[in-house]
Amino acid sequence: MSDETPPIAVFDLDGTLIDTAPDLIATLNTILERVACPPLEFANARSMIGNGALAMLRAGLGAAGKPVTEDELKGLFGDFIDHYSANIAVHSRPFEGLEAALDILEENGWRLAVCTNKLEGLSVDLLGALDLKDRFATICGSDTFAFKKPDPRHITATVERAGGHAGQAVMVGDSANDILAAQAANVPVVAVDFGYTDRHVSEFDPDAVISSYDALWDAVGRIRRGA
Repeated sequence: MSDETPPIAVFDLDGTLIDTAPDLIATLNTILERVACPPLEFANARSMIGNGALAMLRAGLGAAGKPVTEDELKGLFGDFIDHYSANIAVHSRPFEGLEAALDILEENGWRLAVCTNKLEGLSVDLLGALDLKDRFATICGSDTFAFKKPDPRHITATVERAGGHAGQAVMVGDSANDILAAQAANVPVVAVDFGYTDRHVSEFDPDAVISSYDALWDAVGRIRRGA
């Protein structure tokens, strides 16, 4: 391993980098309306985010009590992607303090990457629409590889694509998928507690928990000193 290998900060996307819940939930409710189901309350639907659009759609239909066949689900999933693609950044915005936190990392020699269970194309489109895409060395989604979080290979393969190695990486995420994948990959993990999960991230024993991006650099520093 070269001493010049840069440290890599790997970020989850939905609920970590970007508050995507408004546009995702609006899309889910649009699809539910098409199958004569009432909309879901925002708070109830928020925790359905994080495992990808298909899982969110399944969960939403289940919560609405709407049974569908696999063929019907496939068609509704296509409708979901079409609607969401056309409305991907209507209300979605970076979490407060994110860009300043990314600046600090980059100024200190860190390379940035995205590892998300969102489809790669949607991830690229979203970050492009928010003028953030070019900040990341690689953006890897649920369909980039043959595996996705909580499989640890999703993180390690993302780090490799970014030009680093797992021993020089830190994961930042908001859910069990992020934390468990990082732990299995032997990558330290900072959990944000403002994302999309029905259990508090501290229950999964991340290396650090932060409530604001203002605290990210200090958390990364503590982790690195500990390592």
